[in-house]
Amino acid sequence: MDIANTTLKSQKKRRLRIIAAGGTAAVIVASILLWRLSPALPEVDRAAQWVDTVTRGDMLQEVRASGTLVPRSTRWLAAATPAQVQEILVWPGAQVQPDTILMRLSNPELEDNLRNAQAQVAAAEADIAAKRAELGSKLLDVRTGLAQAQAEYAMAQVKADSDSRAVELKVIPRVQYEQGQIAFKQQLKRTQIEQERLDNFAGNIKAQMASVEARAQQQRSNLLLRQRQVSALEVRAGIAGVLQEIAVQEGAQVIIGANLARVARQDVLIARLQVSELQAKDVIIGMSAMIDTHNGKAQGKVDRIDPAVRNGSVQVDVALSGALPPGARPDLSIDGRIRVALHHDVLSVGRPALAQANRDISLFRLDADGKTATRVPLRAGAVSVDRVQVVRGLEKGDQVIVSDTSQWDKYERIRLR
Repeated sequence: MDIANTTLKSQKKRRLRIIAAGGTAAVIVASILLWRLSPALPEVDRAAQWVDTVTRGDMLQEVRASGTLVPRSTRWLAAATPAQVQEILVWPGAQVQPDTILMRLSNPELEDNLRNAQAQVAAAEADIAAKRAELGSKLLDVRTGLAQAQAEYAMAQVKADSDSRAVELKVIPRVQYEQGQIAFKQQLKRTQIEQERLDNFAGNIKAQMASVEARAQQQRSNLLLRQRQVSALEVRAGIAGVLQEIAVQEGAQVIIGANLARVARQDVLIARLQVSELQAKDVIIGMSAMIDTHNGKAQGKVDRIDPAVRNGSVQVDVALSGALPPGARPDLSIDGRIRVALHHDVLSVGRPALAQANRDISLFRLDADGKTATRVPLRAGAVSVDRVQVVRGLEKGDQVIVSDTSQWDKYERIRLR
């Protein structure tokens, strides 16, 4: 007969409970470890990144912008009257002189107006001649009347003197003497009136001649206007330079004031740069600039800053000094650098992507082993074309990644391979 061993069974149950408790504890510990375990560091190809070293020294702050060469002196030629483009004689790119005829326009109405104006001037000139002859004849009549009055006055004076002696000698009666004195005074008054008439007529001649001269001058001015309008049908360059643009085609109808052609002086060019509105605040007139035409470089100074912002940029004109590089011509694409300031004894590093002046940014600084990099915050100061001033956050000799690392913004560390 078998006897049950209760001691063995209790030991077996105890071992099972210990094993179960240990397994549960192991699962809990493993879960905690997995929960606390940081995500794996992303690996970055170091050769594909721009790594720069923080240095101390002078930093030249510049503003970089692209633009074109443009003529300082440009002239748009506009239609003086409504007309039709009859013939284009010169095409863009040609060298022109002030009297070079670029195109011919036609307007039959202007030619008719010119002929009418010429006829009106001729008629006005004839009116002047006729009026001068008429007034001359009248002037002779007035002068004749004056001469006759003067002669009769002289005869009356002689008779009065004779009657005066005769009455004293009682040769003639007193009544005859008095009659002679009355006639003498009448002739004197008539002579004075004729003289006044002559004087007044001289002034009248001036007034009447001024009137017909004014009408004639009006016709002459009208003729000059018609002549200029007809002359403007031959469109001339007006300045020596290069014909840059023809804005019309043969046969086209143009209205008064319509642009026909553009002529520019090619010997005087300026650089017109489009500076970012964020950097334009640092640019002032008189700053030095370097212009790169991709075939040479030229020095210059900021000459004008447009007060308006267009499409996110500000137009800045740079007056160039010295000879321009070969191949410089209007509308040539250029790059420019404007010298803003020179900062002495400052920490600086290669300009990171999207860096802005006086802003807080973060960069990955290489650790001592050179195999990992840790994100560090820093304060940027002045920003130049290719460098940025470090106000705080980095030390001389630190190596940082300055290329774009936005794809790793959620990581504080990265691994370099």
